[in-house]
Amino acid sequence: MSDVTRILNAMERGDAKATNELLPLVYEELRLLAAQKLSHEPPGQTLQATALVHEAYLRLVGDEPQSWDNRGHFFAAAAEAMRRILVDNARRKKSLKHGGDRPAAILTGLETPFETCPDDLLALDEALAKLAVSEPEVADLVKLRYFGGMTVEQIAQMRGVSDRTVFNHLAYARAWLRRAIPKDSGSE
Repeated sequence: MSDVTRILNAMERGDAKATNELLPLVYEELRLLAAQKLSHEPPGQTLQATALVHEAYLRLVGDEPQSWDNRGHFFAAAAEAMRRILVDNARRKKSLKHGGDRPAAILTGLETPFETCPDDLLALDEALAKLAVSEPEVADLVKLRYFGGMTVEQIAQMRGVSDRTVFNHLAYARAWLRRAIPKDSGSE
């Protein structure tokens, strides 16, 4: 059992010290993930990697007790928390007060969704929510890959499936999302 899994189990049992032990073990990995995602944001981004990590961590170990099966489950939850923070940030930017009335670029690909404007990120989030209704496992793979920054190999190992299975599901999701997101999603 890894140190992270051991600490997560201790947290689930209510060990108050465990929360303090977890952050130093996962901080650098979360910070690298956040920095990678934010490097794809448009210039002028005000959200910093450190702030994204701290906000995600607070959401993960906040007041309500959480339970994670293992290290992979924790990082999947971290990816989801970061996705929600980035979507919330995109919504904030979209508001008129923050220049949301400016023309936006069209979402052309899904390789790095963070390179797009807030409207595109919101369109992707909405489409992912629809995909999750019919294909929740596939939607989770997309979140792990594109918002969590995990490789196909890491996802396959975490899910206990082959790399090819993950690759095929992601290819399906990419095609599904391209059909679900209107070509003029960024220009209302």
